Amino acid sequence: MTTTRRGLLAGSAAVVLGAALDAPAAQAHTGSGGQKPTVVLVHGAFADASGWNGVASRLIRDGYPVIAPPNPLRSVASDSAYLAAILATLDGPLVLVAHSYGGIVVTNAATGNPNVKALVYVAAFVPDQGETLLGLQTKYPGSRLSEAALDFRPYGEGLVDGYIKKELFHDVFAGDLPKATTKLMWAGQRPADVRTLGEPSGAPAWKTIPSWYLVGRDDQVLPPAAQRFMARRAGTHTVEADTSHVAMIAQPAATAALVKRAAR
Repeated sequence: MTTTRRGLLAGSAAVVLGAALDAPAAQAHTGSGGQKPTVVLVHGAFADASGWNGVASRLIRDGYPVIAPPNPLRSVASDSAYLAAILATLDGPLVLVAHSYGGIVVTNAATGNPNVKALVYVAAFVPDQGETLLGLQTKYPGSRLSEAALDFRPYGEGLVDGYIKKELFHDVFAGDLPKATTKLMWAGQRPADVRTLGEPSGAPAWKTIPSWYLVGRDDQVLPPAAQRFMARRAGTHTVEADTSHVAMIAQPAATAALVKRAAR
């Protein structure tokens, strides 16, 4: 497997959650005057912002301002800069919620932004400075998102996107969702440029901002051992669930509950 093709394996999106939330996670982040923070939901690769709909609807119903911007999935540097520019237009306290590849994006985009009060990682990458997605993806065994599971489509000169193959999408990406649902997810999946996984991450926001992590014990994309390693290293408030890689879709109520804990 070439580094270019293997690089795509780290850019994925979604982890199913649903575990009891521990008491230490309930820190206060409410802004002055009781203002609820704006929740920014960041998707990963092979997905789009619609994967957050079940979570977003619950948060909006409970009075939280919510935005789920598109993640370009072109490069770590440009995707992070894009999100940072969006964050700069938002007033008041912010809570960033990321899934999979979105984790490296928020880790970089939130650095230096005083409005970001909490980070929530949903089966997401939590890199330290200088680390790459490929390095973290392959640090532990267990991922079924191999090169054989992907279709590669060139675009432009020397550029390549990767997609999860139709016949493997359900079992690898979202094994606890109905197949009718995953057929639609496959049809609308958004690929990542395979170069993203070789890019080193910058100064991590999690070193100065409180963070939470949702570990999917049945994740077939990002090994649970890798998730636990990153969560432990970052000192996150961590919960686990017997779920696949698509928590926000399979268990939106549990996902929203954790986000609200981080937003307090």
